[in-house]
Amino acid sequence: MSRSANVQPQATAAAAAVINQTGNQQYQQVQQQQVSQPQSRERMQQMQHQEQKQAQKASKGTNGVQQGSNGGYSSSNGSNNGGQVVGLHYKIGKKIGEGSFGVIFEGTNLINGIPVAIKFEPRKTEAPQLRDEYRTYMHLIGIKGIPTAYYFGQEGLHNILVIDLLGPSLEDLFDWCGRKFSVKTVVQVSVQMITLIQRVHEHDLIYRDIKPDNFLIGRRGMPDENKVHMVDFGMAKRYRDARTKKHIPYREKKSLSGTARYMSVNTHLGREQSRRDDMEALGHVFFYFLRGHLPWQGLKAPTNKQKYEKIGEKKRSTPISDLCQGLPPQFGEYLRRVRNLQFEEEPDYDGYRNLISSVLDDIGATADGHYDWMDLNGGRGWDSSINKKPNLHGYGHPNPPHHHQRRARTSQQYYQRHHSHQALAQQQQQQQQQSHQQNLQQAQFHQPAGQYHHHTAAAQADGNRPLPNLPDGNRPAARYQQRQPQQQDQLQGQPQTTGDPVCTSQHQKPDNLSADSSRGFCSKFFACC
Repeated sequence: MSRSANVQPQATAAAAAVINQTGNQQYQQVQQQQVSQPQSRERMQQMQHQEQKQAQKASKGTNGVQQGSNGGYSSSNGSNNGGQVVGLHYKIGKKIGEGSFGVIFEGTNLINGIPVAIKFEPRKTEAPQLRDEYRTYMHLIGIKGIPTAYYFGQEGLHNILVIDLLGPSLEDLFDWCGRKFSVKTVVQVSVQMITLIQRVHEHDLIYRDIKPDNFLIGRRGMPDENKVHMVDFGMAKRYRDARTKKHIPYREKKSLSGTARYMSVNTHLGREQSRRDDMEALGHVFFYFLRGHLPWQGLKAPTNKQKYEKIGEKKRSTPISDLCQGLPPQFGEYLRRVRNLQFEEEPDYDGYRNLISSVLDDIGATADGHYDWMDLNGGRGWDSSINKKPNLHGYGHPNPPHHHQRRARTSQQYYQRHHSHQALAQQQQQQQQQSHQQNLQQAQFHQPAGQYHHHTAAAQADGNRPLPNLPDGNRPAARYQQRQPQQQDQLQGQPQTTGDPVCTSQHQKPDNLSADSSRGFCSKFFACC
């Protein structure tokens, strides 16, 4: 009898049952593991997401940014962009606004949580400014009141510049305060503006575009939230050699550069700008804040050239005593002094500050750091959720609009106006389509069929190339068709196609000027006017 015959059938059945039971247990365990693995992954992802949220809240809490409706300055047209990251560690937030050069967003430095402003500019623009603006910021690095530039680079078809995020401009605050500042506020602001211009002059640059839009206060919740800062050095120009301190030569028949409302009389006459012109433009801003309106605002003329001539003539013919009527005479004395400066003469910055500061003694006030905008909204100060206005950090910011009284329209008038605009838009679109079809027919008639189809396909392929999405999901700045409307006092020179709303030069190569000479730099260090 063989050995296997000695095995009883009952034992065989029992062993088989044990094996089956063990296999079933292992199979159930495998199934449980397979079911629990995705659940554990989801739990881990949820935990990581919660940790990221807590880290972001902690970083915001440590850098002084207040949460709530009156936190960092943002506009009502801000849109979520999905948190795209540029420059390695700058996360893009809401869109602040859109200027004549591109768009600007709020952002966050992911390393330290500091809020920043991120400017986008098309790389193919004929008058790029961000690279030179970045160089200017680096030249002025460390100056109190000048924002820090953290990064310049390229993202797709755009240049980007990352700088400090600041609060609203003096023009915004002036508007919110009823378009007139108190004498005390003007004195305190004026002293700070003189100091900022002095620091720029000490670094061998003149600013050339003095206007309230380019002076911003600090970010809310920060120690310097009510201190004045300067932005937008797109028109800055070197007026002397950095090493030899040799001044640029006096010249005439210069193209206008700056903002007509505030520029100096000599600039209107086509004379080369120097430090004296910055100081005179400041004086015009001071009277704008005190009076709420300048005598040469709102002048009409058939052409821009004639309008600028009328503005310059009105400035020359308006006596300083008329400007200063009913106001502290120190402001009139300031304007008189700076208008008498010679081309290469150094301004007396200390004397100007002392002169303006003496106004406080006459009115029995002190420079205690209290400003009119701090009394807005029942003493809570300016509030971005109430006082909504795009803050472009001087990035193609339009000139202050003229505030005319408008009659309230009825709902029927709004309806008629809306549908008339719609009908006009449809008519223009049909005309464009008809013109396009005619051009295609003419091209097909005059060219061989193969050549025509080849060029048409190439054009379509070029027009349909994928462009990088801007963080807000809108069309890229390179294809903006709707520009900011040019205001009455903003220069509209010949090269409007360049995208530069202020420089009126023809962008020709300068005659016999080397890179190291004391030359004019159109819009920053490397231009032609």
